[in-house]
Order: sequence, then structure tokens, then C-alpha cells
Amino acid sequence: MRYNRTMEGNLGNPERDTDAMQTVSTPLSQAGGLAFSVAAVAFLVVGFVIGLIVLIFKIPEKTDLYVYLSYLAAPVALGGTVAFIVKQKKLPVKETFPLKCHPKYYLIGLLLIFGLLFFAAMVDAPVIELFKLMGYKPRPSESYFPTLTGGWVVLALLVIAVSPAIFEEALFRGVILNTCEKSMGTVRTVFVVGFAFALFHGSPEQTVYQFITGCALAFIALRSGSVLPSVMMHFINNALIVIFAACGLFDEAGNLVMSDTANIIITVLAGLCFFGSIIWLILDKKQKPVIKCRKGGVAAFFIFASVGIAVMGLNWILSFFISG
Repeated sequence: MRYNRTMEGNLGNPERDTDAMQTVSTPLSQAGGLAFSVAAVAFLVVGFVIGLIVLIFKIPEKTDLYVYLSYLAAPVALGGTVAFIVKQKKLPVKETFPLKCHPKYYLIGLLLIFGLLFFAAMVDAPVIELFKLMGYKPRPSESYFPTLTGGWVVLALLVIAVSPAIFEEALFRGVILNTCEKSMGTVRTVFVVGFAFALFHGSPEQTVYQFITGCALAFIALRSGSVLPSVMMHFINNALIVIFAACGLFDEAGNLVMSDTANIIITVLAGLCFFGSIIWLILDKKQKPVIKCRKGGVAAFFIFASVGIAVMGLNWILSFFISG
């Protein structure tokens, strides 16, 4: 259990202990939903402020400064949200952001992120084709990277890989996941965190892949009892994209340049890593048993997350119809 809120006077009385846990479970779920709503509103506010800065100082689009400001919007919004929710809800830091875990979970994380990047990401293509039938026009293939030559790649890694890995994981696999599990149960929490993660990114092309990734990150965080494996995975995901771009390994369509044979080999290996790591986590008997969903836990999350869902849902819809 990540939260031990049983009051001292109830110790030794199982029935009263259970009642105490049920009493606090819903507020924890509410905190997770509130965190998502605050994050969505904060993202809009930060984006608006950055827009004003760009307008006032007449910063041209696609310049390095413009790109960096764009990338910093989400980390700044999420960092502020995490600090606000932890303080307002008085969440225990060590239990909200657990760090210690068995080293094997880092190995599982490496296998899983390799599988996600080179196998699960293939789901984007059929999703885009399906959306096209519904009138969706994919965004033009353009580079949104800053200068990646010489030492500038270090700055790009800090902004594009390090900051999202820390702040996105702190919100989704820290605050939201660890405030919801007791109320919503382990299984529902995995899927709800995946849903929130995908919706927040607001990308129609990658919605399904981001949902799968969000679920995978939540699953390994729950099984390991630590946020660090998912932080590592998130960093590797973003860092590899930056490094590939710096090395000129993407073609004009944004696909990784490699021979057909290499593509087949990597895809097969990635598929084995993806399913193998998931099965490894499922069969892992070292960690605590699966927690069951409590009555009202899911509803409490969605009620308090409704503002965030409406805001990010509208953003997703606008991205769908105003994309090309």
C-alpha cells in the first residue's frame, strides 16, 4: 500500500481500519482528477503567456528561441501543477514519488521502451489512415527541432528529453497514479493514467500509441513501486528522437532511415521485447497484489478531471479538424 492513513486509534480493529481506508480513498481519487484539470488549465495559461512573449518581442516562428519556448510550456505547467497539488492536498512526497525499486525494473524498462519505440509505434500508420476516412488531414511533415549541431544538442536534450521526463512522470506516474490506485484499483488506474496521458498530448496521429505508452509507463511504475523506471523510459524515448534528428537519420516523411532488412529485424526484436517485458511484469510475484476498485473511486476522478478532459478534449478535436 502506498498510503497508510489508518489512524492510530483504529489499530488492531480490522473493520475500523477498512472503514478508514474507504473514507480516505475517494479524496485521493479526487486529488488525481483535480491534478489533471489544474494541469490542463495551467498549460493553457502558460501557452497564452508564451504567446504574448512571442508577440511582444516579435520572435519569429521556427527560430531556436521560439521552439524552446514551445517545448517549455508543458514542463512549466506540469511542474507548477505538481507543486500546487502536493502542497494543497498535503500529499506525502515519498509515497507520491517513490524512488527505490529492484534493479530488474530498469532492465524491464529498457526492453519495454525499445518495444514501444520500434514496434508499438507502428500503430500510428493505420490510425492515421482510419482518421483520413473521417476527414482528418495529417499535419505537414516539418522539423520542430532547434539547432542540434555541436554543443547545442546538450541544451536540446535538457529541454526536450530531461524536463518532460521529470515533470510529466511526476504528474502522471507520480501524483495521478499514486492518488488513484487505492480508490480506482490497479487495473483501472493503469488505463485511466494512459487515457489522461494521451489526451494531454492532444495529437490525433499518436493518440493510440500515446495511450499504449501511458499505460505501459503506469504499469511499470505500479509493479516496480517507483517512478524512476518510467522517468528513465520517458527520457530515452525523447532523447533517441533528438539524437536521431541530430544525426540526420530521419527522412522527409519523418521516418527513420534504414534498410528493409534492418527494419524487419528491429521490428521483430522490438515486438519480442514489448510482449516479453509486459509478460514479465504480469508474472512478477515480488510486488504487492492487485488492488481492487472501490465504489465511487472512478467517478470521483472523472468528476474532478472533467475540466481538464473538456479543455484537452477540445484541443484534440481542434487538432483533428484544423490540422492540415
